[in-house]
Amino acid sequence: MKKKVFTLAALMVALGSTAGPASAQELLTGDTRLACEAVLCLSSGTRPGECSPSLERYFGIKKRKLSDTIRARLNFLNLCPVANHTPAMQSLVSAISQGAGRCDAASLNSTLTDLWYDSASQQINVFIRNQAPDYCTTYTSNGYTNFVGTLPRYVGDERRGGHWVEAQDYDRALAEYNERIRQEDAAAAERRRRGESDFNWQFR
Repeated sequence: MKKKVFTLAALMVALGSTAGPASAQELLTGDTRLACEAVLCLSSGTRPGECSPSLERYFGIKKRKLSDTIRARLNFLNLCPVANHTPAMQSLVSAISQGAGRCDAASLNSTLTDLWYDSASQQINVFIRNQAPDYCTTYTSNGYTNFVGTLPRYVGDERRGGHWVEAQDYDRALAEYNERIRQEDAAAAERRRRGESDFNWQFR
């Protein structure tokens, strides 16, 4: 923990405290300063308004191929002088370039789609996997990041419309999901009472 605090504190010193003298505030400028600010801002799930310039610069880096985008963003972060001071900081910067912007609920719902065959209905259905990709785990569990209470969470069952939601939306999304499941189960029970199969119902 001390090493983590010390290294991130070094970033703050390099950037210059807003309460410090003008000479300290001018240590870093341009993309070099934005790169250091991006490292700090992307190391936490809580990002104040002051992060906007650096995040806009970082996420504004886009190439045709995802691999090229990741490489270009990593090169940008490496402009920060302390990015390569220690293996731990190198690991952090690498994890940020791989995971930042790819591990929110919308991205997970988009990239984790898969197919499964339902033998009862004889249909191929789409579902969203409930396990985050390795690059997200590496990013959010890095010893220099802090995403406590801000990570997306999975709601429901994979084969019954489960999906990812942002942390602040979890309670509401869970209540809505449970109510939908309750209604679906009640409707299925009513169909069975009438002697109708779920298979026939899906093809009406």
